[in-house]
Amino acid sequence: MLQGIFPVLPTPFSTTGGVDPDAIDRIVDFALAAGVDGVVFPGFASEVDDLRADERASLLRRVVERVAGRVPVVAGASAPSAEEAIAHAREALAAGVRFTMIQAPKSVGVDAAAVAAFYRAIAAAVPEIEIVLQNAPAPRGSDLKPDVILAIVKDNPAVTYVKEETLPAGPAITAILKERPAHLKGVIGGGGARYIIDEYRRGACGAMPAVEIADVHVAFDRAFRSGDIAKARDLYMRTLPLLVIQANFRMAFTKYVLTRRGILSSRIARAKLPPMDDMDLSEIDAWLKLASPLLTTGAAAFAGAAE
Repeated sequence: MLQGIFPVLPTPFSTTGGVDPDAIDRIVDFALAAGVDGVVFPGFASEVDDLRADERASLLRRVVERVAGRVPVVAGASAPSAEEAIAHAREALAAGVRFTMIQAPKSVGVDAAAVAAFYRAIAAAVPEIEIVLQNAPAPRGSDLKPDVILAIVKDNPAVTYVKEETLPAGPAITAILKERPAHLKGVIGGGGARYIIDEYRRGACGAMPAVEIADVHVAFDRAFRSGDIAKARDLYMRTLPLLVIQANFRMAFTKYVLTRRGILSSRIARAKLPPMDDMDLSEIDAWLKLASPLLTTGAAAFAGAAE
């Protein structure tokens, strides 16, 4: 089953503005060296809305090739229509991926019958896939309530996981797991791991954060599963300031940290994101310096960071 840490990989861009396939290899290598249990591509954190169809497909194939079967790959297949989502799911299958993460478009609404019909159409067209139903908060997502999620899942055996990231996610995770049908294998946390301790305590089978501190998230997961809750809480507290900053700057933060860790050389983003000024960067560096003993994978030299 999907269990543990499944980071959403960012899309690296070169200084000329195109995608950088060699850099996606380095990101995959970094994630695998950190001990992740799987990877997700593309997702919101991959700037998926700013990728051309050919870029999206070719980079997914590149990720699958680089992973080479060592961990599961979850392919994002969200789209404005069921037809487009079906096309993405078929692309994923052609690349060797059967797990597809799909958020119903807001145009479908929040009525259980309408959303269930959307997922049924995908499952009928691509019966080989397993669907991770992504429930994102408004304004990006539809903010579906637990009773709606359960109605959709009970109606569709192809939906084997839910990624629950509405706010607050904790009560929703509890409600879904309490009434889940047998074919629902688990609920996965989102929200950038800012609420991961609550998600895990409520029974989440894993988390899908960004990738820049994947090694710490893996250490958290292993500590929690071994019963060392005190260590898990310590890791959570020591990285939460970074995750709070990440909530504001999203992919720009992720790419900056990956450059500081020696994984990326460019932090260019296509998505419209708040700009980070020198004060923001020095604050990130200061927290990275404090967290540096936890950063076990790749370069982690922050001696010049602000105090």
